Amino acid sequence: MPQETVCKIVRQYNKFPVSKEDMDKLLEIGEDYGKVKNYVYRRYGGIRSLSKLYPGYTIQNEMTRSGLRENLKMPSVYFYLAVFEALGDIKSQWTRTKTLILNNISKNQGLTEEERHFLRYLIKVNNALDSVLNGSPLNLPKEIRCHYDALAADVDVEKANGYLCRQVRKLHKAPHTDEVKGFSMTERAYRYKDHGIYISIKEKRKRIFIPLTDGNTYTRQIQIRLFAEESRVELRVPVDVAVKGHRDHEKRVGVSFGMLTMLVTDEGHEYGEELGRYQAKLSDWLQEQSTIYNQNRQANPGRKKYYANKERLTGQLHGYINQELNRFIKEEKPKAVYYPRLPRSGTSGPSRKMNHLASTWQRGYICSRLTQKCREQAIELVEVPSKDIGRTCSRCKEIWGGISGKRNAAQEGSDAGRQSEEAQGAPGGDVFTCPYCGYKADKKQNAACNVKRRGEEARGRREG
Repeated sequence: MPQETVCKIVRQYNKFPVSKEDMDKLLEIGEDYGKVKNYVYRRYGGIRSLSKLYPGYTIQNEMTRSGLRENLKMPSVYFYLAVFEALGDIKSQWTRTKTLILNNISKNQGLTEEERHFLRYLIKVNNALDSVLNGSPLNLPKEIRCHYDALAADVDVEKANGYLCRQVRKLHKAPHTDEVKGFSMTERAYRYKDHGIYISIKEKRKRIFIPLTDGNTYTRQIQIRLFAEESRVELRVPVDVAVKGHRDHEKRVGVSFGMLTMLVTDEGHEYGEELGRYQAKLSDWLQEQSTIYNQNRQANPGRKKYYANKERLTGQLHGYINQELNRFIKEEKPKAVYYPRLPRSGTSGPSRKMNHLASTWQRGYICSRLTQKCREQAIELVEVPSKDIGRTCSRCKEIWGGISGKRNAAQEGSDAGRQSEEAQGAPGGDVFTCPYCGYKADKKQNAACNVKRRGEEARGRREG
């Protein structure tokens, strides 16, 4: 039986500073790479090109005939990679747009159930969506057309089409890139040799050589990131690594997440205690820079330093998150990890500053990294429902009066209010006290115990 593998990003670095001449040649490729992507974004990111996105060969042929590659004198190994990377971004943007519209359809009280069903059908059928947005004749296979006609008979088609067009105009934005961070390379564009890598440039049959800190070699598409001011590069290589099983990992652990402390286990162990400090540093800096930029918008201030500093602060935060997740797995030795489904960010916290801090909470990144690390270590990761998870007593399982335990009045508000209060460390907000049985515990530990119990109950039902 083949061993299970998981994809992981491996990074390689230059051993010596990259010369200015070589860096300029790499930056030139990066700039052209960005120009090609922006050209594709502008030409194919709108509603008129929706029918060309799948599978994308029509766009590839049109880009070949456009003459852009010849004008830029760009090698084909970079040109077509930029085209298909841009197409992937456009498809992702359309997926995001459709998701937002589906959410709005579910929330719109002015729509009947038949209209909701019809609109969802239009969004999921590409030909139907393209026809509505461009006002073109509907061209569907016979079996699909029958289904469409049955749904359309129960609704005002013109009204539904108008609503869908307004939603797309409001929510869909074509991608754009202003930064030259790097570019991707296929096997034909590079060659590992002499304890380094040779990279093709715009000059025919010319390559630049960059010594690397390791002697590893790969044969797949890789991404190169350019840091011109630091005279360095970073290679990002996706590799398939074998999943590592651990016989000594026997615990089943429940965890709860927070903004001050990253996660707390059902035994009360804390990991990422400095997360709040890192996030507050990033949040405060973003607010300060936003104010400065808005005050000087007429002067057209550059954003190069802004993006560089933002990347640096975000990198520090992400590095700390990964470090603490590694420590969690090393010390807890879990066989299974149960975690709660996180609520969406709220918008009605106690202050604008707290709202901004809640909006920059890296919970999505934390969950994605925890998922990746658990897959690499063959650890079962289970998401459990989070309703009333923090308002239920983990000892007696009661939800007293619908709001289990004594909590501050502010804590009965929105999710954003509770998250912001946690970030402030509100007095009395850290201890959960059950008025039914008198149980007292740290509120995040109490929530983690409930998470574990729900996870174990679900496992029992599956195995039973």
